[in-house]
Order: sequence, then C-alpha cells, then structure tokens
Amino acid sequence: MSNVRMHLLVCGGTGCTSSDSLKLLDHLNESIKQHGLSEEVEVVVTGCFGFCEKGPIIKVYPDGVFYVSVKPEDAEDIVTEHIIKGRQIDRLLFTDPHGKGKLEGQKDLPFYKKQIRIALRNCGFIDPENIHESLAADGYKALGKCLTELTPDEVIDTVVQSGLRGRGGGGFPTGLKWKYTRKSKSKEKYIICNADEGDPGAFMDRSILEGDPHSVLEAMAIAGYAIGAEHGYIYIRAEYPLAIHRLVVAIDQARELGLLGEDILGTGFNFDIELRYGAGAFVCGEETALIHSIEGDRGEPFTKPPFPAESGVWNQPTCVNNVETLANISPIFLKGADWFRSIGTEKSPGTKVFALAGKVNNVGLVEVPMGITLREVIFNIGGGIKNNKKFKAVQTGGPSGGCITEEYLDIPIDYETLGSIGSMMGSGGMIVMDEDNCMVDIAKFYLEFTVDESCGKCTPCRIGNKRMFEIMVNIAKGKGTEQDLSDLRELGEIIKDTSLCGLGQTAPNPVLSTMKYFQDEYRAHVIEKRCPAGVCQDLLIYHILPDKCVGCTACARVCPVPCISGEVKKVHEIDQELCIKCGACFAKCKFNAIEKR
Repeated sequence: MSNVRMHLLVCGGTGCTSSDSLKLLDHLNESIKQHGLSEEVEVVVTGCFGFCEKGPIIKVYPDGVFYVSVKPEDAEDIVTEHIIKGRQIDRLLFTDPHGKGKLEGQKDLPFYKKQIRIALRNCGFIDPENIHESLAADGYKALGKCLTELTPDEVIDTVVQSGLRGRGGGGFPTGLKWKYTRKSKSKEKYIICNADEGDPGAFMDRSILEGDPHSVLEAMAIAGYAIGAEHGYIYIRAEYPLAIHRLVVAIDQARELGLLGEDILGTGFNFDIELRYGAGAFVCGEETALIHSIEGDRGEPFTKPPFPAESGVWNQPTCVNNVETLANISPIFLKGADWFRSIGTEKSPGTKVFALAGKVNNVGLVEVPMGITLREVIFNIGGGIKNNKKFKAVQTGGPSGGCITEEYLDIPIDYETLGSIGSMMGSGGMIVMDEDNCMVDIAKFYLEFTVDESCGKCTPCRIGNKRMFEIMVNIAKGKGTEQDLSDLRELGEIIKDTSLCGLGQTAPNPVLSTMKYFQDEYRAHVIEKRCPAGVCQDLLIYHILPDKCVGCTACARVCPVPCISGEVKKVHEIDQELCIKCGACFAKCKFNAIEKR
C-alpha cells in the first residue's frame, strides 16, 4: 500500500520546460530526498496547465494550492515551508490584478473560471507517460463500451447526435464524415489524425498530445471500429519532439496492455497506429495534401471530388480528423450526446480550445464553451490588454482568418458568426493586437507567410498572392497608390474564388478584413505616406526635440550612416535625406529627446 500523502504536479509542457520546469523538477526531487520525504511525497510531470503566461506552474495535490512563476530556486522553500510546515508560500500564489489579493486554488483564478475543459480534461492532471494514470481517469473506458455494447452504426449515430464539428477549422460534422467513410466499400480503410498544426501562434493540438496522448489514441480506435478501419496514422510535424516522444511512449504502452494491436479487449477488433512526420509545410494541414505527404509524395492538395472518404491514402477510403476533434470523442460516449449538446450553441455544440496570444495579459491555452463572446475571452479570461493599452483588433483563424474590431467583441464565438464578419474559427489561434500594432504590417506578415507556404500547384495562389504581397510591401514603404488599394480588393476576391485548396482560398482574408475595418490606416500609408502606429520603418521620421536634447552625442555615436550632426552640449540635428530609419538613436537616447513619427 502506498504511503504517498502528497503529489506535486509540475507542468511539463513545451512552454514550461523552456522556462526551466525540468530543472525545477530535479531540485524538488533532490530536496525531497534530502529531507527524507521520498516515501511520502511524489513529484509528477504533467502536461500543460494552460496558464502559460505564469509558468512554470506547480499544483499541490490534494491541497489544491496553485503556484505560478516557480523558479528552480523556489524548490527548497516549497519542501520546507509547504510540505514540512504546512505553510503556503504567498509570493508564489497568483496575485489578482483587480485587488482581490492572493488566490490560492486553480478554480479561483479568473483565467479558469469561465473555462470548461473537455478536450483538455486531463492536461495538467495526469502523467502523460503513465498509461495507468490515464486508465484511472477513465481512459479507454469509452473504447470498451463501444466495442462491447455498440455496433459501428450506433457509434456513428452517437457522434452525429452530439453535433460535434471538426475542430481543425472547417467545422464539418464529425459524425457525417465517419458515416460517409463507413459507407464506402473497400477491404482497406484508414483513420488519420491531423496533428500538423501550422498556424503561427497555435499550440492547441501540441498541448493535447503532450498532456493526454491516450485520449487521441482511444478516439482513433473508436473511429476505426466505427468506419471499419484497422490502421491509423498520426501525421505530426517533426518540430514537435516532446509530443512525438509522448506519443511513442503511449502507443507502446497501449500495445502492451492490449488496447492497440490485434484482438483488442478480446473482442476480435484489430487496430494499430503509426506515426508519420511532416516537414513543417503549412499546406499539409489541408487533408488531401497531408494524404500525399503520408504516401511519400510532395505535399500538394488534389481536386475534390473524390473526397478522402471515398479515395484517400493509398486510394482507399480515409477519415481525417484533427487532434482536438478526437480529444472530444471519449467524453461523448461516457457522458452522452445530450450532455455534449447541452454545452455551447445549437449549431456549434461543445467547447473550443484557443491559443490566446499577442498583446494580452494572460497568454495561454483556454477551452471555452461555444457561444462565449470575444470580450469574455480577451478581457475576463485573458485579463485585458497589456500595459493598459487600447484594444485594436483580434485575429482569429491564423493566416486563414481575419481581423475583428472592437465593435464585434460581443458577438458569440461560433463557426457561422465568425464567418459572417469576414473571419473564421480556424484551428484556434487568437492573436490580440493593441494600438501600437499597424494593421497594414499585420496583414503583410500573414500574407508573406502564406506566400512562403504555398505549394505552387495552382496559379491563383502561386502568382496571385505573390502579387498581393508585392503591393503590400509597396504600401508599407510609402510607394503605394490608390489604384493599389483597388487592385488588392479585386485580386483578393479572385484568389478566394479560384484557388484549389483552403490555403489559397483564405489567404487574402487578413488583407481584405483589415482593408474593410481599417481603411483609414491604409489611406494614411498611401496618401499621407505615414504609418499611424509608427511601425512601418520606411515611413518613420526620427526628429530631435531641441528643448530636450542636452548634446550628449550618444545618438551620433551609434548612428551607422552617420546622419546626426551637432557639437557637445549643443542641440543635434538629423539629416532626413541620409537617415536610414534604423532607430539606433531612438533606442540610445536617455533623455527622450528623439521622437518617432
């Protein structure tokens, strides 16, 4: 019988490990050993808690105390003060920015209060490399139920009734995708988990795989049983080494316990899973390009129909679901389709995981019910805008999405509503911008990304987006014309209508949405030749304020041209003809004597 009376759950996700959580782990184990507590206290490495802004994180169980921003040197205090003396360490508790003082428990933090964790249910709760912890948290229970109590058609009907829609961006009903694949006649069928996740700023799928890989393996086995497949692939980008490691461990453990492989749970059902690694091509997030990549070919999309449900990998019927979609499957069978439908909205049931990033106080991973407003996510869960700056826009859907302005902060988050205002749900990236962001620069950044990631197969995407990017570069340099604005709109609409796959069809969205909602900013770049946010370097003017300049010569000494003249202890001047807008003088001046405009 175990004598363990306390567990220290240490975040072992990529974000926290990059902030020394593994070193913290070593310090904790060393201190526990030194104090003779090895039989009483166990340190457990978990997946991501979600509150990445305050990592590394430790949750003390069963006390429920939630420590944030923990450093390796804090380990000794945690052992001597909390474990031995029973005293909380106040400096490691979260401080409420609204005057509520120190908050002790995870559930007390505003970041978690409006979250409902279904896909993330076990992240930060179990050791992802220990299958027995997954089993203790009802892992593989849904698979057992499906294999012993339900027919494949009944499994599919349950998913259809739940209303679960694909969380990879398109929002296609998951149950219907399973049904179409099952109806296809073939001796061989495949289930594929799309773990490519290429959106800038997105880390939802990675965190699920790092924190609860068995939830995905179980769901793939259930899907295989439902559609008649005995083989599955997980297509994951090679840049996710920790997720890959934990998947390899999880697959081996599941095989060892007879939960993958032949005759699963003695039911006669055979199903196994292989990993396939992607090289980081964004276009391989599109299901047909992904299929080509699995087959060893260049990752290019193919024309549909036929759809993968009819002819996919190796020309066999194939069902492709993304990580988050699969992570929702098991709870649906354990708690019922009606339970799942009771969360979210009528057309978008359940929850959605977002990677909340950018100019927001609480950067992290959040899982919220569909129908929640952007305002609640950004200002309640996210804690508002950093440094009390003014909110400007939020980009949802990554490079395929659009910018949403303040007037739409109170709309519900669901597939149809976001689409109606020129954005999209996407896989779940949510980038917040403040008054210091230039929307021309933001749109140019996303467009440059999609130009680089285009596979080049179709002309509208290969050439059209390149021409759009060239126009955006000219506008950012102050060389744009009013005709360029008209050309951008026309090109964008043509590319949306004629591109082969989702990458090209949605690539113009960031440009079109910012042009719609920030027309004045575009016109300032084109007509006034200035960047209102002071971001576009070629449009900046650095000017020395005579009443603040003390003649210290610091600016002149760092100027690489040089374009700054003036004697010691006398006001200096910048020759605008020679200035290359590098900003070295602005950064060096200690007297705020140089303004940027």
